[in-house]
Amino acid sequence: MNKKKLIGLRIKELRKRRGLSQEEIAEKAETSPNYVSRMERGTENPTLDMLIKLSEALEVDMWEVFDFKHQETPKALREMVKKFANEIDNEEQLMIAVRVLRLIAR
Repeated sequence: MNKKKLIGLRIKELRKRRGLSQEEIAEKAETSPNYVSRMERGTENPTLDMLIKLSEALEVDMWEVFDFKHQETPKALREMVKKFANEIDNEEQLMIAVRVLRLIAR
């Protein structure tokens, strides 16, 4: 999937998570609902200024608009967890990570 579509899907996901319609996010970002729709479909190329306005309207940090890790396959996600675990040098932090994963796995 190309990056414009991934950004569009991410914007849509963040918008829905906030419980906002395209009209509401468009108003907050000072743009039109049609422009928001085109961005979400990946057919529009938003400017940096628009991405800043969207992140502010969505009340997220800018990097979250570009966070596509949730699109990874289950196998890739398992590899990421292993990689993170191998990078933890502090025994206490490793124990906390194990507790968190146990809670999630329940």
